[in-house]
Amino acid sequence: MATTAPRQDPADENISVDAAKDWAAGVPAVAHSLRMAQQQMGVKRAALTLLRVNQVGGFDCPGCAWPEGEDRGHLEFCENGAKAVAEEATLRRVTRAFFAEHSMADLAGKSDYWLGQQGRLTEPMYKAPDADHYQPIGWPEAFRITADALRACAPDEAVFYTSGRTSNEAAFLYQLMVRRYGTNNLPDCSNMCHESSGSALSETLGVGKGSVSLEDLYKADLIIVVGQNPGTNHPRMLTALERAKRAGTQIVAVNPLPEAGLIRFKNPQTVRGLVGGGTPLANAFLQIRLGGDLALFRALGRLVLEAEDRAPGQILDRAFIEQHTHGFEAYAKDVRETSWDEVLESTGLPREQIEALGKRVLAARNIIVCWAMGLTQHRHAVPTIREIVNFLLLRGNVGRPGAGVCPVRGHSNVQGDRTMGIYEKPPAKFLDSLAAEFGFEPPREHGYDTVDAIRAMRDGKVKVFFAVGGNFVNATPDTAVTEAAMRNCALTVQVSTKLNRSHAVTGRAALILPTLGRTERDTQEGGEQFVTVEDSMSMVHASHGRLAPASPQLKSEVAIVAGLARELFGDRVVGAETDAATEAGGGAGASDGVEPVEWAWLAADYDRIRDRVARVVPGFADFNARVREPGGFQLPHGPRDSRTFPTATGKANFTVNELEVLRVPEGHLLLQTVRSHDQYNTTIYGLDDRYRGIKQGRRVVFVNPVDLAGLGFADGDQVDLISVWRDGVERRAPNFRVVRYPTARGCAAAYFPETNVLVPLDSTAQVSNTPTSKSVVVRLVPASAPAAAPATG
Repeated sequence: MATTAPRQDPADENISVDAAKDWAAGVPAVAHSLRMAQQQMGVKRAALTLLRVNQVGGFDCPGCAWPEGEDRGHLEFCENGAKAVAEEATLRRVTRAFFAEHSMADLAGKSDYWLGQQGRLTEPMYKAPDADHYQPIGWPEAFRITADALRACAPDEAVFYTSGRTSNEAAFLYQLMVRRYGTNNLPDCSNMCHESSGSALSETLGVGKGSVSLEDLYKADLIIVVGQNPGTNHPRMLTALERAKRAGTQIVAVNPLPEAGLIRFKNPQTVRGLVGGGTPLANAFLQIRLGGDLALFRALGRLVLEAEDRAPGQILDRAFIEQHTHGFEAYAKDVRETSWDEVLESTGLPREQIEALGKRVLAARNIIVCWAMGLTQHRHAVPTIREIVNFLLLRGNVGRPGAGVCPVRGHSNVQGDRTMGIYEKPPAKFLDSLAAEFGFEPPREHGYDTVDAIRAMRDGKVKVFFAVGGNFVNATPDTAVTEAAMRNCALTVQVSTKLNRSHAVTGRAALILPTLGRTERDTQEGGEQFVTVEDSMSMVHASHGRLAPASPQLKSEVAIVAGLARELFGDRVVGAETDAATEAGGGAGASDGVEPVEWAWLAADYDRIRDRVARVVPGFADFNARVREPGGFQLPHGPRDSRTFPTATGKANFTVNELEVLRVPEGHLLLQTVRSHDQYNTTIYGLDDRYRGIKQGRRVVFVNPVDLAGLGFADGDQVDLISVWRDGVERRAPNFRVVRYPTARGCAAAYFPETNVLVPLDSTAQVSNTPTSKSVVVRLVPASAPAAAPATG
């Protein structure tokens, strides 16, 4: 049983490149999953753990947020889910001896792959100012250091980050602590990923979430998958698409890169998938130019309107438009004037291919559009998603079975975190409910999102950075600026299960607070606890950890938040005489000199937190009872449930969106950052990208063969990538191997976080302020003098 982590970083000069795959999953996915599980957990532990993933009474996968259906199988996990579980349930441990051996400078020189492979953190660690090593520290002292630092600064001089792995219970208590402290500085990973979806959908439909359920996919006539790679990022989605395809659904893939999973899927849980040829999924593949999606859906809207002109009353859903929408005439007038020349330049597609898709659209009654970060990380991301809504509204494809918007979220509870109040711009109604329930006045001024938090740290406006989960340094743009910003803080605190680069790039003082993983038993004063999560389709369900904790010194995220809050504010002790009042809601007011929140009492039994959530957050009535039902419950969604739209107009809004063609200077390419198949977000599981043919390395750039020839490079050349931005700063990612690959013409792709250095901090999406990681203008130059790859490699 191999449980020893690698002792040194692998060298990228060992990269080899094979032909890309035209299918996903199958026997290799099973073999790879089992091999990694065995290496990290051992055979018996792996079997017992994987059989509990996404099961009723088991634990929710710590990977993606794809939902589980009512007919879930005994093996309800994918290859990347197995990798996520294996890394969390690993038998490898990071002890105080490790930190004694490795200095801060040494850790900063390691890659995230190496750091993550060392195993689970086991006790709190502290790096004092000017120290070059972390030292063990007790929990009381760790809480005291953090509280002292927070008391030493104004509330808005602290930032509280959250990753999408945090449970509903921890997220609710966390935002409560932050607002009790006095700030809305609550950036989270949504700011960098799906904020554009939330912004566009809130404006047009009134709810910033998807409007479809899993069952809707099986009732759709047409599913358009745009800017998404489910084979790597949401592999269980392929099973749903396969079921839809076998029910007669047409599937169209729109992407600059051919993605193996959307070409053909060999379902590893069926005989056909293991030994047969699998299921061809996409009926058509539109290899769109990066950023051309707005133009595509604008063109489709024009084709629908022209079809209505030819057959009045037979194409548009006039009743729906008149009763439930606003702004149709302005939209229709604008779209009819769409220039085909601009559409073709923007999309890079032949007109015949767009018109062929238009025919599929007209032949389909029920249409779903799915998308992910390929749409959300452009400057015009919000207008693009608004244009998708326009397209769907034309024929009433919102609020009926088999139709709607399907933004596929990434991390397992990123949607739930937002529902629980992790948001820098909280609605007034939420704050009003929070004030009424807890007896203190929360701050009303909007706080920092992720990009603004980096700017504030850079400018010396933030003294304390506190993160629950995630790898902030490697998840964010403009790596050099972000690292300098973090080092500008007086104290940085990371609540983590494993090591990552954010533990090596710190403030002058730093704390690592080790926490329980999703797979582990969570025992508090009130007994064994469970947590809840919300998936991409607004289903809320329970997650029960079953493994013994990796160390007796681990605390749950809930316990860590409550422990810090008690140190920071004191505690309201709940006795028998006040239990009834507390259960009924409404604590003592902070103005009375009594701490209004019963931190320890809430953390002792998570049912108490859920009771509070039920009174604060709409849709969670009878939370404790409903979440104990098999499969949990679905949150209400007005557009989906009753075609009611809580927008400014009270209706679904058509919008007019300017078509901006992204034009790249001669000799440059438009770069998108992507994941490899051996990673999830910034967690690097391995150094292969099996579907794209990459082995033993990550510093590669995928370029179209015609573009390579035009630029004077060849497959296998070593290049540096230099991004071009109006501030004139040279941002360089060195030592990349060129890979000849069938990308869209004029476009390139490379893995993040290695290329986050190329994304300017100030290059963000309109409205959402999301970094534009999918549209970075770059040039390729011959590699500089040989040098060691940066630590993010």
